[in-house]
Amino acid sequence: MVCPFCQLEETSVVDSRKNSEGTSIRRRRNCSACNLRFTTYEKASIGIIVKKRNGNREEFNLEKLHQGVKNAFGGQELSEKKLKALVEAIHNDIKEQGNKVQSELIGETVLKHLKDINEVAYVRFASVYKEFSDASDFEKEAAEFN
Repeated sequence: MVCPFCQLEETSVVDSRKNSEGTSIRRRRNCSACNLRFTTYEKASIGIIVKKRNGNREEFNLEKLHQGVKNAFGGQELSEKKLKALVEAIHNDIKEQGNKVQSELIGETVLKHLKDINEVAYVRFASVYKEFSDASDFEKEAAEFN
């Protein structure tokens, strides 16, 4: 690992610890040249490939998922902690499907989670995901809750 202070190519690991979920490792490192310490975090990259509706393929983007779910809630009250937990739950469901998924699977997974949490966020997300064209589309989707 390169030292962020002096750019020395080799640094030594002083301490390593797993996080509570066991999904990442925190390492304390020491640079032998400048004698400064810094922390690095290692997390496995699953590398999910998403096949889009138009046939294109792209790497799964967790930030894009986060932003889409956040937008679905609009200005409604939702703590960052709850948002992060929701996005993580959706991401875990997607990861269970393998490393190649259809974009439709992602949309349906988001809708499944939103339906259980917030009806307004569900309908807002569905309107974009399902490309609603008029008010009757909203009425049909809202009827699913009755």
